[in-house]
Amino acid sequence: MSQVRVSIDAVVFDVGRVIVQWDMRLLFAQLIADPEELDWFCSTVITEAWHHQHDEGRELAELVAERKAEFPGYDHLIDAYATRFLETIPGNVPGTHAIVRELAAAGLPLFAITNFASPFWREYRAGEPLFDLFGDIVVSGDEKIAKPDRRIFDLAAARFGHAPEAMLFIDDNPPNIAAAAALGWNVHHFRDAPTLRADLVARGLLG
Repeated sequence: MSQVRVSIDAVVFDVGRVIVQWDMRLLFAQLIADPEELDWFCSTVITEAWHHQHDEGRELAELVAERKAEFPGYDHLIDAYATRFLETIPGNVPGTHAIVRELAAAGLPLFAITNFASPFWREYRAGEPLFDLFGDIVVSGDEKIAKPDRRIFDLAAARFGHAPEAMLFIDDNPPNIAAAAALGWNVHHFRDAPTLRADLVARGLLG
């Protein structure tokens, strides 16, 4: 559970599954008709664990070539991962955009730390003006460091210009929350926007 603390002067968001929905299965469900094959493909070929390598900065072409060699006959589906990634993002997480805008209107500095592959981030960011409200965004693919590695939190604190204990970090992933908390950050384990709003009100960050 989040603890109410004082003197928070910046809020740091995760992006995927906090601000925007993300589900890679949505893309491949359009391309694989058989449910059993879809289950196998999403648990064996294009998995979140494999995708995490791209978030950590490995080159897309290298990853795709390796996967095609390992799973011959699935080239068109592996190519779809590389060219149709935005179809894994079906929409916004309900309620979070409104919270971001309210925090910005209140004058609270906003930042983000996201595990996001560089080319996919550029494609997504180009169509999402909400991030104009953020002072800085640390993208794992650009830095070649991904959460929950402590180095990305140290980098973010240096870039954002606020001490960890003066920032609230919001993320849906328990290992990321644990890593930030161990470094002195205030944390909120995101489940939904109403719960986040209640926590922000309790902390005096929203009215």
